[in-house]
Amino acid sequence: MLETIWQSIAQTPDYLFDANKRIFIGYSIMALILAALAYGLRKSKKSTRGFFRYVFAKKIWWAPSARQDYQLWIYNRVLKALLFTPIILTMVPVALATTELLEGAFGLRAPMPLSETSVVIIFTVLLFLADDFSRFLLHYALHKVPFLWHYHEVHHSAKVLTPFTIYRSHPLESYLYACRMALSQGMVVGVCYYLFGTKLSMVDILGANIFVFAFNAMGSNLRHSHVWLSWGRHVEKWLISPAQHQIHHSDNPQHFDTNLGSALAIWDRLFGTLIRADEVGKISIGVGQYDAGHDSIWAIYTKPVRDSFASLKPKRKADTMKKPVA
Repeated sequence: MLETIWQSIAQTPDYLFDANKRIFIGYSIMALILAALAYGLRKSKKSTRGFFRYVFAKKIWWAPSARQDYQLWIYNRVLKALLFTPIILTMVPVALATTELLEGAFGLRAPMPLSETSVVIIFTVLLFLADDFSRFLLHYALHKVPFLWHYHEVHHSAKVLTPFTIYRSHPLESYLYACRMALSQGMVVGVCYYLFGTKLSMVDILGANIFVFAFNAMGSNLRHSHVWLSWGRHVEKWLISPAQHQIHHSDNPQHFDTNLGSALAIWDRLFGTLIRADEVGKISIGVGQYDAGHDSIWAIYTKPVRDSFASLKPKRKADTMKKPVA
């Protein structure tokens, strides 16, 4: 067990060099460039020193909430390795089961006569769409199902946003997202294997799906930051901008349960949960009057468990008259 803990801690810096991780150094550099553009457009007095003070403000990066995020980045990796790795659903059995289900329903068939290039493009697009839509659906459920909301509230209890806020999550939520990825990718692999045979490969950049890489390079690390970057009303109908995700973290009840998408805004448009940046004024971050009570790492891990099971108890009539948490 001690070896597992040490390996998890020792491998944590690898996130900086993995293009499948949000804080990959390449994405961070792009975020800095975009932050510089945003700074130049919004600030009348500009200087290099002023820019770095603006981006790396001590009151943001060293706030108690931010320090919790840094700890959770480490602790959650250890807990995942110790508790969840053996039981996380993996892609291979899902893919095999999907292919077998299709073969049972429609019989064996020869691969479709498409060029290898066409198959690669189709496979890459389907992987991205399935991953993005499944992220939206799970995120929607985390907001709308009271039992699940108490776990997701950990993420929304952040009082400041930094790129490390992406790792501010309860282990149960992280487990659900890992299983979601296995299900979505496994189903796509299974369907494409049935349709196209063995010539499946993905268009990638440094191991990341090209669409995921492009999205992350477009300032994904600014989603969890105080740097306001909008892409304009027309683009934001199709893609979720950093500013739109900051609205998602707003403590204004009018913004609760909005902009739930990861990359594509089309899912929010379909579900009626989209807000553009030009529709919103100044925002502040957090859960507003509904203090989550996540003032310590212990509370972050234990309070959602207590609250979630308490939400399953039959409510008294007086309780039903209270305003919902989110």
